[in-house]
Amino acid sequence: MDRKQAEDLLHQYVQDEKMLYHCYASEAVMRAMARKLGRDEEKWGIAGLLHDIDAEITDKNPERHALEAVPILREQGMGEDVLDAIKMHNEEATGKERTNEFQHALAAGETITGLIYATALVYPDKKISSVKPKSIRKRMKEKAFAASVNRDTIRECEQVGIPLDEFIELSLNAMKEIDQKIGLG
Repeated sequence: MDRKQAEDLLHQYVQDEKMLYHCYASEAVMRAMARKLGRDEEKWGIAGLLHDIDAEITDKNPERHALEAVPILREQGMGEDVLDAIKMHNEEATGKERTNEFQHALAAGETITGLIYATALVYPDKKISSVKPKSIRKRMKEKAFAASVNRDTIRECEQVGIPLDEFIELSLNAMKEIDQKIGLG
């Protein structure tokens, strides 16, 4: 599946604008991580783009979310490693822990987008271009801020060899590159 096919498929299943923003942001972060780690940028990007394809079908039910995505994507010929990473971004649905680089990368990459997005929205101009890495680091320590964002999941970036401070900067810069597409421009 190429990028255009993946985006068309996403739009068949996801209508909510904020969820689309999240998927595009996750794609950008995953592509940046793939470049940094020397991995397949297209594969990692598509995994980020499509990881929440079943969010509206499952109404984000943590017991079903990600599991419903697998048959949809398998039917489209998606590789098993991508299906596995997508399924494992929601450990709760599988009852298992993440064990490999791709799984940790997708979980960390899609989770940090929420923290960055929330940080941008508290700025007076609500533009991601105003956000600095130190603001994200500060917000990481504030458990009440964007309380649903799991900081431990974000720290899984270290399990793929990217220190937290570097991951914050990499992710923020990736999202800044698509600021208009994610409603933060």
